[in-house]
Amino acid sequence: MQFAVISALVALILVATLLPLSKHTEWWVRDLDFPRLQIAILALGVLVAESFLLDLDDQVSCLLVVITTCCLLYQAWWIVPYLRVYPNEVKSAVVSDVTERIRILTANVLTPNRNTDGLVALIREHNPHVFVTLETDAWWQERLDVLEDEYRYSMKCPLDNLYGMHVYSRLPLEDSAIQFLVEDDIPSMHALVVLPSGRKVRMHFLHPAPPSPTEHDESTERDAELLVVAKSVSGLDTPVIVAGDLNDVAWSTTTRLFRKVSGLLDPRVGRGMFNTFHVDYWFLRWPLDHLFHSRHFTLSFIRRLPSFGSDHFPVLVELVYDRVRGAEQEGLAADEEDHALAEEKIAAEPVTVNDVHEPQA
Repeated sequence: MQFAVISALVALILVATLLPLSKHTEWWVRDLDFPRLQIAILALGVLVAESFLLDLDDQVSCLLVVITTCCLLYQAWWIVPYLRVYPNEVKSAVVSDVTERIRILTANVLTPNRNTDGLVALIREHNPHVFVTLETDAWWQERLDVLEDEYRYSMKCPLDNLYGMHVYSRLPLEDSAIQFLVEDDIPSMHALVVLPSGRKVRMHFLHPAPPSPTEHDESTERDAELLVVAKSVSGLDTPVIVAGDLNDVAWSTTTRLFRKVSGLLDPRVGRGMFNTFHVDYWFLRWPLDHLFHSRHFTLSFIRRLPSFGSDHFPVLVELVYDRVRGAEQEGLAADEEDHALAEEKIAAEPVTVNDVHEPQA
């Protein structure tokens, strides 16, 4: 009985490990990118059980141990960069010039959530220069507009389909545009933010739909939106920030491909996962809310903020423009195979790089 249970668990772990290696875009395949930490923990538990319950002189038992170990090591390879034992990808800030800082709060509010006071309190407590909200409808917009005296610049797209988006900023927004890049009811926002120093930063705020049984059978829409924006910012000399709920984990194949193609950095690498979803299930949490930036910036801090009634935790990030130290930072590098895969994923949807609004500094 013990052998049968362990064998079944090893088979489950092996299938969950091997399926994401394929290029299949079906939701039930791509969603296996999410629970790598949970699969690794399960594999570790099974490995411990094997060491106590199996006869390790038996060849089949030894094979089970080898398979479990390989799966554990492979799953750990994906998530170790988001542990504090790993070197930081983004340097800690040393520049003290407040005019070169930008603080951004990202919050998926969960449309039915009615605790607007909780979010407004967090915004007033942490005083971001820019905050972006996802899933905000007209009801949420009316209540967030109480902040307009402090946040004079804004972009608003209230929707009742769980994909409304709002950007409020203390800093001037220039050359802004609201676009529907891949789907007619899924907006993205693009603008230049002018820092107090006068420096202009290109910003892209995204919230693509996830692959899931209730949304899309495949990940093609999400992948195409992320990668077309990645290609649009690749190689720019202008400072760039991309933020939002990307409905993908930091370590997935698509998000890593986004980082490779765009050249943008992830401030979480070496600092923690900063899991933002799901608030109610500590054992099923993943980093779905992201902020990536160009090498122009170093990191002052990144924080996951307290819940305000949504199923997502908000995230607060402060970056500091420091081109000299920033130039020493290195992210993931793309090879020819990566670029070919990105082109293939973009071609799956009716969108091109030329469709992305490119705010000009």
